[in-house]
Amino acid sequence: MIQVQNLTKKYNETKALDSVNFEVREGEVLGFLGPNGAGKSTAMKIITGFIAPTQGTVKVGDLDVVDNSFEIREKIGYLPETNPLYTDMKVHEYLKFVAQARQIPKQNRQDAIKRMIKVCGLDSVIHKTIDELSKGYRQRVGLAQAMVHDPDILIMDEPTSGLDPNQIVEIRDLIKKIGEKKTVILSTHILPEVTATCSRVIIINNGKIVAQGTSDELTSARAGQEIIYAKIRGDKERVSSVLSEYNQVKTVKTFSGGETGVHGFGIEISEGDGRELVYRCAVSNNWTLLEMYRKQENLEDVFRRLTTTEE
Repeated sequence: MIQVQNLTKKYNETKALDSVNFEVREGEVLGFLGPNGAGKSTAMKIITGFIAPTQGTVKVGDLDVVDNSFEIREKIGYLPETNPLYTDMKVHEYLKFVAQARQIPKQNRQDAIKRMIKVCGLDSVIHKTIDELSKGYRQRVGLAQAMVHDPDILIMDEPTSGLDPNQIVEIRDLIKKIGEKKTVILSTHILPEVTATCSRVIIINNGKIVAQGTSDELTSARAGQEIIYAKIRGDKERVSSVLSEYNQVKTVKTFSGGETGVHGFGIEISEGDGRELVYRCAVSNNWTLLEMYRKQENLEDVFRRLTTTEE
């Protein structure tokens, strides 16, 4: 349904996106996952026609996002990170305004609004002004405005940002319900968001896609391998260098150890019990081994490994 090819966006000399390629299939709920500043919002804005790419193409079906911007906007509902609400309007007034702006035929507007009130659970607040609403209900109104014209595709940028735990659960359930009938792209930096709502994940970092697949694919791709997490008091470069010399050590990544002179290490082991290797290495090099454990990678570990900058 959506094809993104060699997508690049530059702001002066800074590349917010760098030759990004992916596709979104019809009926899919795609999680666009990355740390703050990774390029998620930029990609969303280009797909929705809000900004133009520097290079590359985005197509929705056979339509190009640059050449056919208005036609594509008719097919897309967009909820940006900053919810586009007129807070002095009542909920029903605002939805009527959006329906008119979306050029829904007059005879169909009331039915469209009623449908969104039901889908988004707005019955109890329909006559309230938007500035009276909680953040959770404002997000519901934002979803209603994004879908009032019944688009094929719904794109949401950080839809649960700033919500309390109960509101987050409510919005997630609503997104899953919407995803049963529409193609959804969900941009977030919150891992539980992805595992709770998305059928497939793209991880982006520094403007580049570093992994994509289902949660199971991203974690099982490294099945049979393990990561040893260790905190060691010693020279960081020396520890990394020595550990990297062993054949069964595939990679060594460093993290903050939380104390002066202490460094955290993520040591990827291809075979055998890596704990024994790390222990013997620490003893023979007179390092102080403060903490060590092993685990198979979950999505959080994959995300951390792919997006954390080394010390």
